[in-house]
Amino acid sequence: MANALQHETSPYLLQHADNPVDWLPWGAEALERAKDENKPILLSIGYSACHWCHVMAHESFEDAETAALMNELFVNVKVDREERPDLDRIYQLCQQLFTGRAGGWPLTVFLTPAEQWPFFAGTYFPRTASYGMPSFRDVLGRVAEYFRQHRAEIDRNAERLLEALARTVETGTDGRPTDAGYRQKARERLGESFDARNGGFGGAPKFPHAAELRFLLALGPGDEGARRIVMTSLRAMTAGGLFDHLGGGFYRYSVDAEWRIPHFEKMLYDNAALLGLLSEAFAATGERLFGDAANATADWLLADMRDAGGGFYATLDADSEGEEGKYYAFTRTDFEAVLDPEELEAATAYFGLDAPPNFEGRAWHLQPGARVVPFAAADAALASARRKLLAERRRRPAPGRDDKILTAWNGLLAANLARAARHLDRPELGEAAAAALDFIRAELWRDGRLKASFKDGRARFQACLDDYALTAQGLIELMQWRFRALDLRFAVELAEVMLARFADPAGGFFFTADDHEALIHRPKPLADESLPSGNGVAALVLDTLGHLLGEPRWLDAAAGTVRAALAAVARFPEAHATLLAAIDRRLEPPELVIVRGTEAALAEWRERLAAADLSCRLCFLIPDDAGELTGLLAARRAPAAPAAYLCRGTECEAPIEDPDALLARLERRV
Repeated sequence: MANALQHETSPYLLQHADNPVDWLPWGAEALERAKDENKPILLSIGYSACHWCHVMAHESFEDAETAALMNELFVNVKVDREERPDLDRIYQLCQQLFTGRAGGWPLTVFLTPAEQWPFFAGTYFPRTASYGMPSFRDVLGRVAEYFRQHRAEIDRNAERLLEALARTVETGTDGRPTDAGYRQKARERLGESFDARNGGFGGAPKFPHAAELRFLLALGPGDEGARRIVMTSLRAMTAGGLFDHLGGGFYRYSVDAEWRIPHFEKMLYDNAALLGLLSEAFAATGERLFGDAANATADWLLADMRDAGGGFYATLDADSEGEEGKYYAFTRTDFEAVLDPEELEAATAYFGLDAPPNFEGRAWHLQPGARVVPFAAADAALASARRKLLAERRRRPAPGRDDKILTAWNGLLAANLARAARHLDRPELGEAAAAALDFIRAELWRDGRLKASFKDGRARFQACLDDYALTAQGLIELMQWRFRALDLRFAVELAEVMLARFADPAGGFFFTADDHEALIHRPKPLADESLPSGNGVAALVLDTLGHLLGEPRWLDAAAGTVRAALAAVARFPEAHATLLAAIDRRLEPPELVIVRGTEAALAEWRERLAAADLSCRLCFLIPDDAGELTGLLAARRAPAAPAAYLCRGTECEAPIEDPDALLARLERRV
């Protein structure tokens, strides 16, 4: 019989609805049952595209004897970390404090029944003792026995754990960002960890680190070393196995240091960040490889990950037919069955198929061999081979798609679609960004608050800081592609909720709102992780809106966030790329270009400004019929002809009525 997860909407939870484990979702029923029965909670956190989550499910959660032991000893709770990043963030941190090691998924945590204090934690546990780990059944028995016999010790340890959690929250500092030392220190440390041979940072497993690469790219062409790190890394990722050379898009990470074999799940947030980064790198260098990869990634997102309502889905699984990577790999028999001799010759030369198979010794994960050319610069035979191989792949059983729509991830994607629309000159990407944000406004904005997830017609779960900050950032980027007053109003509403519900009086923002479900800890994360730092994005959003509309409260909140983060940034600046950008805003206020005029008259200005390098500036072209404006924007009207207002911080120049004069003025101010 199906367990209580059958009533959920999360594809991850539904994967476990037929387990013999008596799973419950996190909520009042599970927490009350644990207290009533005085059983510890076995909390299992994962997500639908997680390979090792599937492995542990097959080995343990689908096994009747293991499930019986779980049901006897524990109240078993399943959580989708993408729906509940608040729970995942807290208990991942606990696992790290317990073990001294980085966490991951599946996350396995045992909690006290009344307080939800963790007293033992790990990640994947095998069915039988292996990999230097005990069997999961052995863990179950030992944990239950420890809970029965050592409750006083558990309570004492919990007090120390809660104190350690409290120390992770930055409470502010008297320091001031008076120089660029933080940026230089981050630059040096990233240079030290750079893999000059293979690109990227560190060794295996190797992640894209888009936030860090974007930080280095923003240092500009004057820093040749930083530019080399970015270009080498992007070339390695786009020409190697991290990129899908048939269908477009990027996999999660490389299991080796050379970017050859990936972990095959595709995450919306990775592809969002890399789309924006590649389009910016293309604009900065003109290198076709970057433009082709960005375009192919955008095409994949629009074709395979977009809901009919305009939102974008969360992930594609790593596994199909029970095997990781099976959907993407090709054998020699596959090639010979699909391709004609000319196509096979071209594919062999390009993908290095005359070398031994690179995937588990039996198949090829396609990537260029010695001959690397841009994605779209192939000859006719290779282009035909690609089309046929992609068609063949699409006939296979596909990896599962997690089709829930997450607010934060869609906000991040909307920002990068809008950037790509400008840099790649693809208006349809801007339209897709607008549709995604319209979806959030229509389906996930309820009574002046955001919901975090949408699935099967249901908007669920109280939104966290990332949802508000990244959606507001998406709106700001969209307004620089096409201005709509409704987008500005929505961004302002989101900013006001962040200040009212998430702000720490000591500076910065908590991850959860002040009326969020009471949990054992209220995090205040500052570093970039799989998503850009919510505090960093919030600071940038508030700074932009504050200068755009002349609102001192927002500027003060942005400054307070930077001050509260300085101690953390000073320790590990390379982990705080988004906050480094916010610090730069305090050191050097943004240059703001606002052009007013009729839509027809703005066309020439838009074309001229698009051809110029305005990457370091905020540029808004606002038509006369954009709608009702507030703050400083209400006063910035066009005279008889279109006019540009050029401001740096709180200092503005007289209106400029000629685009050539504006561009000349901008050149003198670089």
